[in-house]
Amino acid sequence: MALVKRQAAVEAEENVFWTTMSDLMLGLAIVFITMFVVAMTGFTTQTLKQQETQMEVSEKINEQLKDNKVQVEVDKMTGDIRIPDVQLFELGSSVLTENGKRLLDKLAPIYINTIFADKELAGQIENIVIEGHTDSQMFAGVHSKDDQFIRNMDLSSRRANAVADYLFKTNYDKRYSDSLRKKLVVEGKSFNEPILVNGKEDYNQSRRVEFKLQVQNWDVAKALGLKK
Repeated sequence: MALVKRQAAVEAEENVFWTTMSDLMLGLAIVFITMFVVAMTGFTTQTLKQQETQMEVSEKINEQLKDNKVQVEVDKMTGDIRIPDVQLFELGSSVLTENGKRLLDKLAPIYINTIFADKELAGQIENIVIEGHTDSQMFAGVHSKDDQFIRNMDLSSRRANAVADYLFKTNYDKRYSDSLRKKLVVEGKSFNEPILVNGKEDYNQSRRVEFKLQVQNWDVAKALGLKK
């Protein structure tokens, strides 16, 4: 009889244990599902806000450039600016032409002042990226694809740096110099991102310099209160 009672007690304890574990697992599952829903919902909302920010900046920049008759291609969704290399450099050179300097003299103050004049918008911009791009045509006397890539990387980097260097020489509002230095990023892309037309590389369009805005990313952990 005593043995039966002990066995019944053990079974009862085991049942309590498994019931407790089941409740715990269910509770954890609910917590994780809630976190996932909050994160995904917040991510979608934040993504839309980022897009709105870029579109707002793009619209302001585009209007100012048109008013000042600066002819460059502006992406209305992102605010990215694309300048063909022929507007800035001689073929194969990274030295700005006089025409290139005149273009940047007009473009840079509009671009920089528009971004930083609105403190709320400026606060949402993570980086201003200047990218140099080349086409994939071979340099004379260079037959290795690796050497070709490095030669183009060097050229694209030097061109991006030449544009970045000249920005600081233009007549933008110098109150924004500190902010510009903190946000400015310069990159050479070689021929990694060609412009394709009907599935084929358009060499003329591929050779370019681009200004790109990077909006601050949303930190999921921070949004969930997991870090400050």
